[in-house]
Formats: sequence, C-alpha cells, structure tokens
Amino acid sequence: MKKVIICGLGAVGMTYAVKLRGKCELKILVDAKRLERYTNNKPLFNGEEQTFDYILPSDSSFVADLIIIATKSYGLIQAIGNIKNFTTSDTTIISLLNGISSEELIQKTYPQAKVLKSYFIGHSAVRDGDSVIQDGVGTIVVENNPEIGIFFEECGIDYSVPDDIDYSMWLKFTMNIFSNQVSAILKMTFGDLKKNKTFIEFAKKIIVEVRQIAEKKGVNNTENLEKDALYALSLMCDEGKTSMYQDILAGRKTEVDIFAGEIIKLGKEFNVLTPYNKVLYDLIKIAEENNEHRIHSGKGRQ
Repeated sequence: MKKVIICGLGAVGMTYAVKLRGKCELKILVDAKRLERYTNNKPLFNGEEQTFDYILPSDSSFVADLIIIATKSYGLIQAIGNIKNFTTSDTTIISLLNGISSEELIQKTYPQAKVLKSYFIGHSAVRDGDSVIQDGVGTIVVENNPEIGIFFEECGIDYSVPDDIDYSMWLKFTMNIFSNQVSAILKMTFGDLKKNKTFIEFAKKIIVEVRQIAEKKGVNNTENLEKDALYALSLMCDEGKTSMYQDILAGRKTEVDIFAGEIIKLGKEFNVLTPYNKVLYDLIKIAEENNEHRIHSGKGRQ
C-alpha cells in the first residue's frame, strides 16, 4: 500500500493525516468549498498549522490502494460518492465512523473493493472548527488482513485485530450509545459518568436493549456486553468529553441517528422494545433544535 486517501479532516481524520503524512503518497479528499477554506486558513493540529496534499472528487489521475473514511456519519453518503474515481478492485477501504452500518453501505456501492470492518478507539479529541487537539493516543481496530497490518506497522500506526470483530464493533457501539447520548444531554464528562452510580444503573438498562438486538443480529458473547462496555468506560480519561457532548456544545448536528436511531430501527425490525433509546433520541433532537434556534437568534453556541 503506497497511495492513500483520507476522506474527512475532523478529529480522527486529522489525527491520521498527520501520522501518515510523509510515510506514503497521501491525499486528503475534499470538495471545492473545503479546498478553498483549507487553502486560505490552514487546519490546526495541536495548535500548529497543517499542510496537506488535497485532491478533488473529480480528479481521475489517482488510484488509491487504501481509502480511510473518517467523516461524521451524516457525511458518509457524500463520501461514498466522492471516492468513486479512486476505487478499483485493488482498493482497500476502512471506515472509522461510529456506528455499525457504514461498511455495509460502502460495500454495497463498491462490491469489487475490499471493505474491512474497523473502528477507532482512543482518548477523546477536542475539535473547534478546523482545529483539533488530540494527544495521539488511539488505536484502529480492524478485522484480520495481512496487507493492512503490514502497512500500519511500516507507518507506525497503532492497531489491533480482535478475535471477533463483530463483537468488538458492537461493544464500542454499546458504549457510544449509553455514554455519548447521556453525556450530551446532561453535559457530563467521562469522569462525571464513571463516578455517578445512578448513571451506571441507567446505562445497564440501555445495554439490555442493545444486547437483545445484538443477539437477534447473531453477535456472539453478548452476555459479556455489560461488563465489557462498563470496563471500557472506566478506561476513558476523566476530563474527556464525548464527541456528541462536544457537538451539542458547538451547535453542530449530532450522530444520534446512528446511535439511538439505529437501535430504534432495529428494534422495530426484530420486535424488541427500545423505550430508553426512544427517550434518548427525542432528548437529543430537542437539544439539536434548541441549538438551531439559538444560532438563528444570534445567541450563538451553548
């Protein structure tokens, strides 16, 4: 793997753009609007201006060996369309988005490509506009693939290959569902969540809904979801804020549709009741609408 495209310069995309720059032929895929923005005002990583080699979706001179999609979930459809000119049967695609459905959408559009199940896990980053603060602690969890393993090792990228990638993805999904959404509604850091006994009991009720659906989806070892998800929460740095909490604070659109929204949809499909996720979904939508009103009224972010 020599030619690499990163799609998305948010917290995760920026982190890996900095790590991979100079170690491969790296291109950052952007639209014309973002190209102008990044050219006039260079993005910042840990306070330092960053210069990348950008490429537009219309360019047909570059064929990617590896494409890393690191957009927000609501940018996925556009990203899938934007990578068309760079994708062949020799292209490997990994999606570092939250949720459990992005790989299926990508593979459906590009059945000839190698779409690997994967996700990012690490210390939370702080994003403010085109500025990202991240301490470098993070791992790409990916299904077993020798080619990408060699590439990551050559580039010094921390990665892991779990015994069961499906369970591993549902584990992260579970943690996102109870931590991201509650923290955004109640404005709590990871430390706030960890030390709050009432939250822990509430999280267990949310996990029941997720576990029942995971079982219907054929995920193995779902009896371990509660223990493993709460342990994963305990490892997060106390001062960190979830991405959804940051989105609410910044007045941005959240990813509630791939968290509670996904669970509600799957609950209907498998006849599983999801009352806790329905409440979380509505509360996040209320917060989003409140942000829109504040911004339009000139009161700005929260």
